Amino acid sequence: MTVNDTALAARFSLARTLAAEAGAMALDYFNRRDTLVIETKRDLQDVVSIADRNVETFLKTRVAEIYANDGFLGEEFGHDEGTSGFTWVVDPIDGTAPFVNGMPTWCVSVAIVRDGEPVVGVIHVPCSDELYAAALGFGATLNDQPLRLDPTRNLQNAMTGIGCNNYVTPERVGAIIAGLMERGGNFIRNGSGALMLAYVAAGRLVGYYEPHMRAWDCMAGFCLVREAGGKNLHFPGAGAEFLNGHPVLAANPSCYDELLQLHTSNL
Repeated sequence: MTVNDTALAARFSLARTLAAEAGAMALDYFNRRDTLVIETKRDLQDVVSIADRNVETFLKTRVAEIYANDGFLGEEFGHDEGTSGFTWVVDPIDGTAPFVNGMPTWCVSVAIVRDGEPVVGVIHVPCSDELYAAALGFGATLNDQPLRLDPTRNLQNAMTGIGCNNYVTPERVGAIIAGLMERGGNFIRNGSGALMLAYVAAGRLVGYYEPHMRAWDCMAGFCLVREAGGKNLHFPGAGAEFLNGHPVLAANPSCYDELLQLHTSNL
């Protein structure tokens, strides 16, 4: 194992541990969510609670204690440049709206990016006790069981996840859904883009498409999907564009091109 592989393996192990610990913390908040103060962001359906901030603070603090030279990008507190070449990209609670409304479709998403590419992806789903984990060259697992996409699944015999927010017009979202259904597909939206990307890696969804997402929502899912044998649309992994929103598409290779056509026809 090379020095780079050793460094990656050590961070992968830590990411698994931290995602599980952060998930336990978030689950405690979830079980007493009626006591949380809920705030609204730009989108009236985009909310944040003290749980988001405290879970991200926990993750950021623990990473800094062990890898002080690593960069860190979190949804709540922004971007800190590092010098090691590794950047942790974290969404402390993806699916805050389901979280505060008592639904189980939320997760903790922890990714690590190196040279502009996601090389570690860990998604913990506390309500179902699921830990999705992947690293470059290590494969993808769900609760330590290997994940590998089934090439017989396609748009017509499986489900596709679709995401939306107020960065995208209702008309465009409607056109995307209509285009998918015209191709014989069907769709689902559960309120967490990161979780739906994990579902793609697990074969529960054949693909996921959202016209505008941020890095903390998708980097872990991209790593999972790739290591399970899937494909994803390029997302800038470095520079100023890394901090902006971009289209996100990840899918089983059996239907990636069809979903890419759906994306390009609705720009």
